[in-house]
Amino acid sequence: MDPTAHREADGEDAAQAAVRRRLRAAVVEVAPIFGFTVSFALTHQLTVALVLALAAAAGVCVYRVVRGESVWRALAVLGLVCIQGTLAATTGEATNFFLPNLVMHSVVALANAVMLLLGRPLMGVVVALITKEGPGWHRCPVRRRAFVKGNLVVLTSSVVMLAIQLSLYLSGQVVALGTADAFGPPVLALSALLGWRVYRRALGDHYCATNNRMNTGTSLPLERTLP
Repeated sequence: MDPTAHREADGEDAAQAAVRRRLRAAVVEVAPIFGFTVSFALTHQLTVALVLALAAAAGVCVYRVVRGESVWRALAVLGLVCIQGTLAATTGEATNFFLPNLVMHSVVALANAVMLLLGRPLMGVVVALITKEGPGWHRCPVRRRAFVKGNLVVLTSSVVMLAIQLSLYLSGQVVALGTADAFGPPVLALSALLGWRVYRRALGDHYCATNNRMNTGTSLPLERTLP
């Protein structure tokens, strides 16, 4: 295998490792949603559910700081839960606790679809940005088609989850919506891992010189980029 092929393989291994890291992080980050949903199902008290959600978010924040992650990244989960709690408390509607996540999922799904229609699958763009490859992948028709196939897996999963969550939100089913929201991040992370495998299968043994800007040191920055 030539040096370019080695660099490409290193970057792809790093990307796959980062997706797996994202899956593990997603499992931890759903703790506030899980706490809110379970407590509301048992007590039907919005205040109790919000307190437990905030406590779980604080626990996630401490956990990430102890692991040596960025303080701002650790505080992001706590900040999001504070916004969710404020919406639910001010409106008195428990379903509004999940509204910020619903909005974010909608924006991501829409951006994903638009990028795919423009011939710039989001999976390819994100991987290229993280690995510092640049737009070289887009000049290779084989890699571009492979990224499209992998991206379709992620987009399909995202749209299905969004449709389920939106229907539950509109019908006011708090516990069911919380369950779907809790499973959302792990499901999407798994779909990203599956999409990556679809990409690799579609790519096969193909190697090209379009990613010669990559280097073997991209693995560590990639893992640090994705929480």
